[in-house]
Amino acid sequence: MALFNLKTNKKTRKFLRKNMTRAETVLWRELRRKNLGFKFRRQFGVGPYIIDFYCPQLKLAIELDGDVHTFKSIRKRDKIRQKFLESNGLYIKRYWNSDILNNLDSIVDNIYNTCRHLSKLKPKENLELLKSPPKIRGRLQRGLE
Repeated sequence: MALFNLKTNKKTRKFLRKNMTRAETVLWRELRRKNLGFKFRRQFGVGPYIIDFYCPQLKLAIELDGDVHTFKSIRKRDKIRQKFLESNGLYIKRYWNSDILNNLDSIVDNIYNTCRHLSKLKPKENLELLKSPPKIRGRLQRGLE
């Protein structure tokens, strides 16, 4: 049975890519084009769910949560969703939209470290990747490099 990018939610995925939240847009600028050394996809379908960002190589799903996720009913749905994703071998990282907008650099570093941990790279195979994160577009402007 097919699990990824089902045709039944193709229009929804396309709509979500064209109408990303501000936090999703900001984070996508950092994840796209293998800026962290890994390919990410946005609005990726897994079963009946659509994940904000997904790295197929690492089976890493990144979910951004807004204020609506503080409601009890939404948290319950999030738990069900997370159990489904984890039962299919995915590792899930969740971040609040406000953290993305106010603390982007530490979130990007956390994602990079998670990717590095999940990839279980051997130092001999990829020394450059292990030394430090690749220069990310815009980080020089923010005075981080």
